[in-house]
Amino acid sequence: MLNKNQIYTTTITDYTAQGQGIAHVEGCAVFVPDAICGEVCDIQITKAAKTWAAGKIVNIHAVSGHRVNRACPVGKRCGGCVFQHMDYTEECRLKADRVRQSLNRIGGENLEEVPILPAPDIHHYRNKAQYPVTRRKGQAVAGFFQEGTHEVISTPRCAILPAEMDQVRDIVVDYMNGYRVQVYDETTGKGLLRHIYVRKGWVSGEVLVCLVVNGEKLPHAEALVEKLKAVPGFKTLVLGVNTRKGNAILGDKFLNLYGEGWIEDTLCGLTFRLSPRSFYQVNHDQAERLYALAIEAADIRKTDKVLDLYCGVGTITLAMAKAAGQVIGVEIEPQAVADATQNALRNGVENVEFFCGDAGQAALELERRGEKPDVVVVDPPRKGLSPDVIEAIDRMNPRRVVYVSCDPATLARDVARFKEKGYGLKTVQAVDMFPRTGHVETVGLLSRE
Repeated sequence: MLNKNQIYTTTITDYTAQGQGIAHVEGCAVFVPDAICGEVCDIQITKAAKTWAAGKIVNIHAVSGHRVNRACPVGKRCGGCVFQHMDYTEECRLKADRVRQSLNRIGGENLEEVPILPAPDIHHYRNKAQYPVTRRKGQAVAGFFQEGTHEVISTPRCAILPAEMDQVRDIVVDYMNGYRVQVYDETTGKGLLRHIYVRKGWVSGEVLVCLVVNGEKLPHAEALVEKLKAVPGFKTLVLGVNTRKGNAILGDKFLNLYGEGWIEDTLCGLTFRLSPRSFYQVNHDQAERLYALAIEAADIRKTDKVLDLYCGVGTITLAMAKAAGQVIGVEIEPQAVADATQNALRNGVENVEFFCGDAGQAALELERRGEKPDVVVVDPPRKGLSPDVIEAIDRMNPRRVVYVSCDPATLARDVARFKEKGYGLKTVQAVDMFPRTGHVETVGLLSRE
């Protein structure tokens, strides 16, 4: 066991899934933020357990050629962009290797490498932002939660957001301070404004603003709307009602204060209507490339029936409908299903059907209906697929399963479960949807051995 506050000289040899450097000192793994593989550092131990320790860099003897200056002045405190201390080449390398290691260690694969598709732009690429609001020295402040805390870190400009989003944030904060609008207090459950939510249509340029509030009214809403009209593309202001305690940002009720409550955007040549609860990939350009990879992996024929689980507003569903005979989309969020249905009508796509329900229940219901899809596409949340979904897919016996994953560990776990059913991993491709952050997307193709 290492001694707390002791300084050791060591070499960084690997990374954690969250991007921390890993060193080994006297047989103990030491996790070091802001470190880069190959660097020789003096590490001060900040926490010591029997089998592991946490440390911080106090001096670097051999600096990596991949080390760069941070693009964000609060990047180290915010914790959202964990890779701003390294160049993009090293970031992509470690993300691809993270996918490879997960599939080998957890999924039982034996991959020598996993290719990764880098993003064309690593700055200002996100089309959605959610700013928590707090009060500091009597004034409203909005920013992002520091990693592992609920302390709000504010910055004049976020390096991965377009300028319109920070402009909206500043206007809302000025409005709150000018009209003394109360900030929601997580401890007492009192106060009004909880989050500022902004979404931008990447092609359309349209901007949706949703204020998440602990109530159903917003004072001086007309004055705020007039201020928001200065934001390029501003189209609608929505009040998101959330009176429940807890970490969930959005509630279930939305009131339109200005505009129609939705914006439109174009993806893969299709037009989509987006409301606050609609799932939509946050990186537009990489989403098009990701979906192209998924469609290529699916190898859809004109006679095929395709099942798209976790379909959101129907982005992959409608894109695949061009090549398939019939596509069924499944989504648990009713508003997203309503948006998906309207999106199909708007784009003149007739060979689709949308089903509202939990993926496991929907798979069982479709199985009861005698649906036998030739291809199944899954794009689950971070927790991956539940065993009953994998069981239902296995009984449907599709020719191919295309797995779009946002978490390499749960992807690897599910690959192992599919392997037990006779499905093997044929191809895998990492896609960097979220540059500078610790997340990576993966497209995997599974088929019967």
